[in-house]
Amino acid sequence: MPSGAPASGTLGVGVMNSLVGGVRGGLDRMLSVAYGVVYDYIFERFTPYQRLQAEIRGLVEASVPGSVDRRDVRVLDIACGPGNFTCLLAEAGFSMTGLDTYGALVEVAKEKRRARHLSNLAFRHADLARGNTLREGAFDQVVNIHSLYVHPAPDLLLKEACRVLKPGGHAVFVNHTRQLGQWATVREIKQREGLGAALRALLWVLPNSIFEALRMPIGPHYWDEEAFSTHLGQAGFTVLETRRTFLNGASLLVWARKNVEA
Repeated sequence: MPSGAPASGTLGVGVMNSLVGGVRGGLDRMLSVAYGVVYDYIFERFTPYQRLQAEIRGLVEASVPGSVDRRDVRVLDIACGPGNFTCLLAEAGFSMTGLDTYGALVEVAKEKRRARHLSNLAFRHADLARGNTLREGAFDQVVNIHSLYVHPAPDLLLKEACRVLKPGGHAVFVNHTRQLGQWATVREIKQREGLGAALRALLWVLPNSIFEALRMPIGPHYWDEEAFSTHLGQAGFTVLETRRTFLNGASLLVWARKNVEA
């Protein structure tokens, strides 16, 4: 019957969309698991990441008075990815929440939480920049590592990060200042630190280039010290310290505090 044709066509489109969605979901899951495996290896063995871990953890700890129980300090890890750093801070005693827009990575992170039996840690699938994801003033600190440069709305993300902080709360942001070309980065490290360091840098440079090409079509937003401070000021933060870090200063680390009147 003619009247049945549209229904049949609609059904066919629905089936096709379901198939495409299923394939895409499967590929996302495979990519996330692969990314998690590679990131786990890099997180534990790549010297620049180890130094960055120590820097960020040191600033998070420095923001807490000695008399305060770390379990009472609520920290939000924005764009937590597979959750390695979130778990590290939870193991250090802080009450952690990890947030990421990529659902399959959140599932990988949740598996790590279960494996490590961390009761002071939770992961959520959400984009903070969409607003009203978390209540205002819910956290004492926020951390954000290497995601602003590929976020479609980094200023909105910063404003929401400020909103969910209590007045006077602290934040640590790390963002790339320039594109990290594969071979240019390796050559630069070889010149400064030798062949061994350059080969070890490939542990991060090559996988990062592949995963960015597959997953991150947005951006980049590279900020120098002046630009980063301006964006943070507009979001309601006061910059306490800035420093170059990671792969010979390719990234900028900013320690900031939410304005009391924000």
